[in-house]
Amino acid sequence: MKIKKFNKPDYNFIFNKENGFFVRWGVDTEDDPVYSQYGNEILDIEITDICKGPGGIPCPCCYKSNTPYNKSNMSLDTFKNIIDKMPETITQIAIGADAQGTSNPDMFNMMRYAREKDIVPNITVADISDNTADKLVELCGAVAVSRYKNKNYCYDSVKKLVDRGMSQTNIHILVSENTIDQIYETFNDYILRDKRLKNLNAIVLLSLKEKGRGKKFTPLSQEKFKKVVDYALDNNVPIGFDSCSCHKFLNSVKDRENYKMFETVSEPCESACFSAYINSKGYFFPCSFSEGEGKWKNGIHVPSCSDFVNDVWMNKKTNEFRETLLKNDRKCPLFYV
Repeated sequence: MKIKKFNKPDYNFIFNKENGFFVRWGVDTEDDPVYSQYGNEILDIEITDICKGPGGIPCPCCYKSNTPYNKSNMSLDTFKNIIDKMPETITQIAIGADAQGTSNPDMFNMMRYAREKDIVPNITVADISDNTADKLVELCGAVAVSRYKNKNYCYDSVKKLVDRGMSQTNIHILVSENTIDQIYETFNDYILRDKRLKNLNAIVLLSLKEKGRGKKFTPLSQEKFKKVVDYALDNNVPIGFDSCSCHKFLNSVKDRENYKMFETVSEPCESACFSAYINSKGYFFPCSFSEGEGKWKNGIHVPSCSDFVNDVWMNKKTNEFRETLLKNDRKCPLFYV
């Protein structure tokens, strides 16, 4: 079945596993739950911290500070242990891998196992081979390709995916003062019909978090952010945003006639409300950016827990983060975004 449903008196959703369409409601369709007490809908799971970067050059803005010299690969057994503990609310996993998708030799077996458990795997890469593209198209619901300084690694990888029929192929690009020229260049390449971007689904803009190597980068002001949004919308460039950027995006479109539509399809921070993150060593954090921050210097070890929802998702520490986030109108409590 291509449709996955979850129904409780106070929390419901419908998820289309083929195109990613998702709708959630509470007691009735007018009720919008602020979090799921039944467990996460999405899992961001890191399976390696080993990354060479596109073209063998580590990304200068990597908030994880990953390098080829790191040593942590999640084992297939640990991955299965974690997936088996996921609640019935889980719909998708976002696999945190490396630029080429080759560092963890068990990655495709992990994706297959997720599929066996009726969970759709997605991934972000940056510089992939034909062989890797074949397998990603076979196993993933969506694939994002990160855009860095040399656009050819990104565009060539996009073409490999769309040529093989991956309809949900996106470009991910960081929003910052340091990358603004790359953003406009990508928009213009799409507008001017770079053949490699034909059938691209969307260009997704990611909010900078000043963490890891990203500390050297500068956030974009609201004014400049709005100019980016306006340029894309006025030139029919298909764009998207991560949830971290939601408030900034809505501020940018507040005067447009179709604001209500934008508001309906926008979702602010989901950390510990609808999404969870687990690192390559099996430790849970509300999101990947919260790892090692504040009260989250240490995470909660998932493989050793007996019940994920009770021991982790509704854990006192997790609840405290969730309450702080909700009181802050679901704006990031850890980083300026």
